[in-house]
Amino acid sequence: MERFIDPRTLARVKDMPLVARSVAEGFLSGIQPSQQRGVGIEFSQYRAYEPGDEPRRVDWKLFARSDRYFVREADRESEIATWIVIDCSRSMAQRSESGAWDKFDYARHLAATLAYLAQRQGDLPGLLMLNTRQQQVVPPAAGEYQWYRILKALHAVAAEGRFPNDASMLSPVRKLQLPSLVVVISDFHEAQDELLSFMRGVTTSRNDVIALQLLCDDETAFPFRGAVNFEDLESGERILVSGRAARARYLEALEAYEARLRQAMAQLDVDLEVVDIDRPLDAALQAFLQRRLLMRA
Repeated sequence: MERFIDPRTLARVKDMPLVARSVAEGFLSGIQPSQQRGVGIEFSQYRAYEPGDEPRRVDWKLFARSDRYFVREADRESEIATWIVIDCSRSMAQRSESGAWDKFDYARHLAATLAYLAQRQGDLPGLLMLNTRQQQVVPPAAGEYQWYRILKALHAVAAEGRFPNDASMLSPVRKLQLPSLVVVISDFHEAQDELLSFMRGVTTSRNDVIALQLLCDDETAFPFRGAVNFEDLESGERILVSGRAARARYLEALEAYEARLRQAMAQLDVDLEVVDIDRPLDAALQAFLQRRLLMRA
C-alpha cells in the first residue's frame, strides 16, 4: 500500500484536515466498496445541503423544481457511536530524537482521520480528551459538520498534567445508550491505574474497546550511548545514566511492562494495538482497519 503521509512531510504540513482527508480517502479508495450505513438504505428525509456533502447525495430533481440544494438522508440499520478518547497528559508531549512530531500531534491527526472515516461510513463519531486540567467532550452525532466540531476540539486541549482519576469523566460515554466503538489513544506509560480504571468503566456488553498505544523508536530501541539525562515529563524528575550500560536493563523492563499491559487488556477483552509514531500514519490505520475487518468477518 502506498504511504500517503510520511512523518517528515507531515511535520512540514501540520494541516489536520488536509492530512486526515488524504490518509482516509487513500484508504477508502484502496479497499473494496461496501454498503455504507446511512446512505441509500431507506429514504427518511431531506435536509439542506451543507459544505462537504457528497454531490451524489444531492436530489437534482428537487433542485430543478425548487432551485435549492437538498440531500437525501436515510435511516440507518443500526447506529454505532465511535468514541475517540485521547490521553492528554504531559507524557504525550514526548517525541523521539529523530522523530518529526510528538505523540500528542500524532494522536490528534490519528483521531481526526478515524473520525472522518466513521462519519463517512455513517457512524456517529465523538471525542473525549482528558487530563487533570481540562476535559473536552464532543458527543457523538451525525452530519457533515460533526467532523469540523471534532477538529475544533482537537485544537482546544494541550498535553499537560496527568490522566485524571475521576469517575465523572466516564459520564459522557455512559450516557449515550448506543452500541459504541471506543478507541483509547495513549502511551499507557503514566497513570496506568487511572487509564485501566477508565477502560474498565467503558468496557460493557454494548461496547467494543480498542487501545492504541503510541510509542516511539527511542522507547522501543533505546539507541542512546554515553551519558544521557532523562526527564519525566509529568513529574519533572531527572536522572543521569550511561546509555550503553542501561540499555539491556531498560529493554528487559520494557518487555516485562508490555507483557503486563497486554495481560491487563486481555482480561478486559480490549484489543491492544502498538503504534510507532516514527512510522507513517497510514501504517497505523492499516493495522487498525485490518483488525476491524477480521473481527467483522
